[in-house]
Amino acid sequence: MRDKDADASEEAVWEGRFITTKTRGRWEYVGRSRGIRAAAIMAIDEDADGTRHVLLVGQYRVPLGRFCLEIPAGLVGDDDGSEDEHAIEAAKRELEEETGYAASDWTNLGEFYSSPGMVTESFTLLRARGLTKVSEGGGISEENIEVYRVPLDGLADFVARWREAGHGVDVRVAMLMTPGFLT
Repeated sequence: MRDKDADASEEAVWEGRFITTKTRGRWEYVGRSRGIRAAAIMAIDEDADGTRHVLLVGQYRVPLGRFCLEIPAGLVGDDDGSEDEHAIEAAKRELEEETGYAASDWTNLGEFYSSPGMVTESFTLLRARGLTKVSEGGGISEENIEVYRVPLDGLADFVARWREAGHGVDVRVAMLMTPGFLT
């Protein structure tokens, strides 16, 4: 079954450096310019006693007008000359830039869409294990990223406190609270 506008021509309404607003028939949506994708990382750390933690980041998001709790993530191939970058390479770069950790074990969990009714952007979800602290993290230039190492068995409470403080929560954090998703 196809939508009646599936074969309508796509028109670019406005294009910036990173996003393009488009129409197709009766639909309006946004896409990444130049076909840029994203990589998102579920970084799982384990203590010697077996306690598992997840690395989360918090940063101010202008579209929301507030801080947002997220899993580490970033764009793939967004720098000039890196258009052929692979998602795994972007994920390794972003994990270290944002959190200060490197991982020895990576698993590709597939491609996902975060808001398919409005945005064409996809992201490759990767699980990172075997974490080692290698730098301060916090992002580049003026990103001002805060890093949180949260015990998985306390994640729901951490998210609840984050919301109570008036902050946003990225939908990908919910995947971490789904039983069996991290195995």
